[in-house]
Amino acid sequence: MSRSVMTENGQHGIPEATVNRLPVYLRALYALAERGVATVSSEELAVAAGVNSAKLRKDLSHLGSYGTRGVGYDVDYLVYQVSRELGLTQDWPVIIVGAGNLGHALANYGGFASRGFRVAAVFDADPLVVATEIAGQVVRHSDEIESVIARHGVSIGVIATPAAAAQGVCERLVAAGITSILNFAPVVLNVPSGVDVRKVDLSIELQILAFHAQRRAVVRVAGHGGRDWGARGGGARGGSARGGSARGGSARGWGARGGSVRDGGARGGSVRDEGARDGATRRARRQGGRGSAGTEDMPMGGETGVAAQVVAR
Repeated sequence: MSRSVMTENGQHGIPEATVNRLPVYLRALYALAERGVATVSSEELAVAAGVNSAKLRKDLSHLGSYGTRGVGYDVDYLVYQVSRELGLTQDWPVIIVGAGNLGHALANYGGFASRGFRVAAVFDADPLVVATEIAGQVVRHSDEIESVIARHGVSIGVIATPAAAAQGVCERLVAAGITSILNFAPVVLNVPSGVDVRKVDLSIELQILAFHAQRRAVVRVAGHGGRDWGARGGGARGGSARGGSARGGSARGWGARGGSVRDGGARGGSVRDEGARDGATRRARRQGGRGSAGTEDMPMGGETGVAAQVVAR
């Protein structure tokens, strides 16, 4: 079951999933406002936020904003509504613990001020870093964490320390009154109930992206391999066809032998010719030399070309 959180006026609950999407809607609305867009339809805003329009309309209905049929949502007023629900109508002092490369980048991030967050102080335990300046802030020693939190009424802390130091820093922040922590250290923090922790681990995000990139690469390779195997399979079929041709050649070979049979038939024809000549000789002898043609007058098989014609065929 999804959790719900109460609005600042305590009138109704908003599902936590909706709360997680509100900053995305707000970012899209800021972009629209910067382009001078006065009104936006739910479909257009949903595309800009990367969600479907039905989900967006349901989320915004929790804020009491239903838009105007045929017109859409007033961008400026929706910015106000979302900002109010997120508690961004006031400035929130934030402290950053850890002034390394990541702490430098966070302290220099201009988006904090434009979204209602003010960096109240930056801390570090390294004597070489303490007293240096980052984005107009003088880095304080970590010994001052408790006093600064009390002085500025800080309730949001950012941890940008090495993993080994993160839990100890977290415990000090909670003991000093911090109730919301944004953790960039690659470690899971243990906190008491009533303290919210949001974890940002860039290496985990990169690993997840690597997983999806690898899957796409495997699919592409499998796809190419499938085509290669198909081509080889076609070749195999082609080989079979060629084999069939070879068998066809064998059939032709058998046909050649059939040709030999035909040649045998021709030879049979030659035998018949020989028989005919023998009969003519006997008749000539009975006639006693009368004007009948003798054997010398009979065309020889070679002369008639019967066998040659059969062979030629």
